[in-house]
Amino acid sequence: MSQAEATLSNGLRVIFSPVVSDVTYCGFAIDAGTRDEADQEHGMAHFVEHLIFKGTHKRKAWHILNRMEAVGGDLNAYTNKEETVVYAAFLTPDLPRAVELLVDIVFRSTFPQREIERETEVILDEIQSYEDNPSELIFDDFEDMIFKGHSLGHNILGRPELLKQFQTADLLSFTQRFYQPSNMVFFVQGKVDFKKLIRLLEKLMSDIPMQEVSNQRTAPSLYIPEQLIIPKDTHQAHVMLGSRAYHANDDKRTALYLLNNILGGPGMNSRLNVSLRERRGLVYNVESNLTSYVDTGAFCIYFGTDPADIDTCMRLTHKELKRMRDVQMTSSQLDAAKKQLIGQICVSSDNYENNALSMGKSFLHYHKYEGIGKVCERIQALTAEGVLEVANEMLAEEHLSTLIYK
Repeated sequence: MSQAEATLSNGLRVIFSPVVSDVTYCGFAIDAGTRDEADQEHGMAHFVEHLIFKGTHKRKAWHILNRMEAVGGDLNAYTNKEETVVYAAFLTPDLPRAVELLVDIVFRSTFPQREIERETEVILDEIQSYEDNPSELIFDDFEDMIFKGHSLGHNILGRPELLKQFQTADLLSFTQRFYQPSNMVFFVQGKVDFKKLIRLLEKLMSDIPMQEVSNQRTAPSLYIPEQLIIPKDTHQAHVMLGSRAYHANDDKRTALYLLNNILGGPGMNSRLNVSLRERRGLVYNVESNLTSYVDTGAFCIYFGTDPADIDTCMRLTHKELKRMRDVQMTSSQLDAAKKQLIGQICVSSDNYENNALSMGKSFLHYHKYEGIGKVCERIQALTAEGVLEVANEMLAEEHLSTLIYK
């Protein structure tokens, strides 16, 4: 079997990747996230994701939750800035059960008002818990700063005052706009008969017509670096610095991906970890991250430290950034960095669930899915000169914004 794809009469794209496993993963990747909410809908995408588990025309919440659990399967969902994903993992013979359930909750949820009120309290608790964790909260505040005035800066959980106002009609309106087959991808990874799957989907969705979705996303306005200190009653100071970055299809993204891994990736030998933690013991955690969206991106460095050590940590961080800008990597250094990154990618790809979700997201936004081989080829093609050019473009001190909780 080889990878296959098809488009149903109602516009749903179906993507299949065969794997030799007794477990199958499948689900809907929906092109609707936090950035697609109207001003008075802040938090709606995540709210809908919670509420689709709370009742359909034929099932109550308990029946939804028990449907896959009863056969040892798993039903899950998540929301981020650009998509919502609803998916299941199960033993392959239970594919019809899983597909029928997913179609039911994605297209036929009723959003009962009593469930909305109950789930509002759950999400309000989630927001409070999140706000009690400054090492997570600062990431959202930083994106809000670099995407100022744009919905990409909105946090996914939403605003309490708006959540309390949501009604059944609001959720139905949101799903009517975005939860359409033409605005989705159905992804499947497992040992599955693709033709039977297509027939099953056509049957289960025979009453769901083709409907175009008008979702005109606008890119953020001009980026202006900013420095901000927010007083917080916390024992530790939390620091973010970074900027906007390349979008997912930008050729320069791969070089920044490598730079990010060298600076503050998961390896204990990352330059910032060695400088701030291993040599000096100034931080417990220091990391850098790169997030790419369809039309922009975000690069950031985070560390938590004693308030008295902020200046020292900032000086050391900028020293490492300057070294990345000023000193071109030798061929042996570049080869070692490539080898480490490729190894990390290959190890993390040994996870069927992650692969299935990545495939769904990639086809949803870019109409293709690059295997590990293609990604590794792009990394291997990087040159020291190209990496240095990106370092000078992205890591220049005057290009970076800073946010500090202290």
